[in-house]
Amino acid sequence: MQNLTHQGPATISPAMRYRNAPAAIEWLGRAFGFEKHLVVPGPNDTILHAQLTYRNGMIMLSSKLDTAFNQLIKQPEDLGGVETQCPYVVVDDADAHYAQAKAAGATIVVDIFDASYGGRGYSCKDLEGHMWSFGTYNPWVEEKD
Repeated sequence: MQNLTHQGPATISPAMRYRNAPAAIEWLGRAFGFEKHLVVPGPNDTILHAQLTYRNGMIMLSSKLDTAFNQLIKQPEDLGGVETQCPYVVVDDADAHYAQAKAAGATIVVDIFDASYGGRGYSCKDLEGHMWSFGTYNPWVEEKD
C-alpha cells in the first residue's frame, strides 16, 4: 500500500450536538473508542465544547443549547430519525469494532460487509440517533497491484 498526501492531524473535524453531551462523551468512548482531548463543562451538566480523538482524527461536540447557531442544527429525532451527514472512521479491525459498538448498545443499520471497492465496514446509530460508519477502507492509502 502506498500512502498518498495525507500527513499529520486531520484538518476536518465534524461538529455534533447532543441533548445529553456528558453521557454521549462517555458512550462514544466505550462504544467507538474515542478519547477525551478537551472537555469544557457548562452550567447545569452541559458541555460548552468537547474534542474527542480517534487516532489522528477528531470530532467536536457540545450540548444542544439554545443558541443562534444551534437553531440551525436539528437532531435526528427532530427529522424523523434520519441524519443528513455521517462521519466515516477508519478502523484497523472492523469486526472487533463492530462487536464493541454492538455490545455498548449501538443500533446497527448496515450490518458488517466487505465493500466492492475494498475494505470491510458497517454503519450504526449512536445513543441519540446520529449515524456513523466505520471500516477498514482508507481513502488515503492506495492499493498497489
